[in-house]
Amino acid sequence: MPLFDHFHPPVGYDLPWESLYSGWATHLATLLNECGLTRDYVALEHTHVAPYVEIDVCTIEGPKSKIEVGMLDGSGAFTIPAVFPDRFEVRVFTTRDGRRLVGAIELISPGNKDRPEERRAFIAKCANYLFQGVSVVVLDIVTTRQANLHNELLGWLNAPAGQLPDEASLYAAAYRPVLRGATPQIDIWAQPCALGAELPTMPLRLTGDSFVSVEFEASYLETCRQRRLIG
Repeated sequence: MPLFDHFHPPVGYDLPWESLYSGWATHLATLLNECGLTRDYVALEHTHVAPYVEIDVCTIEGPKSKIEVGMLDGSGAFTIPAVFPDRFEVRVFTTRDGRRLVGAIELISPGNKDRPEERRAFIAKCANYLFQGVSVVVLDIVTTRQANLHNELLGWLNAPAGQLPDEASLYAAAYRPVLRGATPQIDIWAQPCALGAELPTMPLRLTGDSFVSVEFEASYLETCRQRRLIG
């Protein structure tokens, strides 16, 4: 099925990207649990827009309670501006000997690609996963922002190769952290995407040399069908 543009009319009215991503994460998790993962693993969707933190009541009580940015109190504690990235992701856990995160599938949102600080926050999240040995797959179908977070992530990692062409603003990419001998490495798969074309299947490493296929096309098709975008 061709990829639609969910960020502009008319499709953006019929199936807005927020609804698409919410349902898509659920279908990805369901497809992995039913068709891809063994009983030793479980996939769980996790979606949230904007900060997932507790609001400090003093920020809404009035002018007398306002805290100056930069200084919290006189004890040497400070407060600084922060960015908490949107999360539209599926997390894959191993259930052997307790629950441990082994993979994350990220659906990039417009907010993730917006300002430089938001892009850095998303890249830092992905890099943190990789540094913990967690494999990552990302999909970017956002047509309202042109930043390429795959290339920026590779720049963050000082990667000498693997970048996509600058004009490839839509893409899928997979990252596998691995220790070969005493040398830590990251295997990379990257493929441009395009409106009107089918979405690719990407590999998600679980543990060792065990992989599962992330079927973006099948899950996208089912999401569009259940949201009545297609018959």
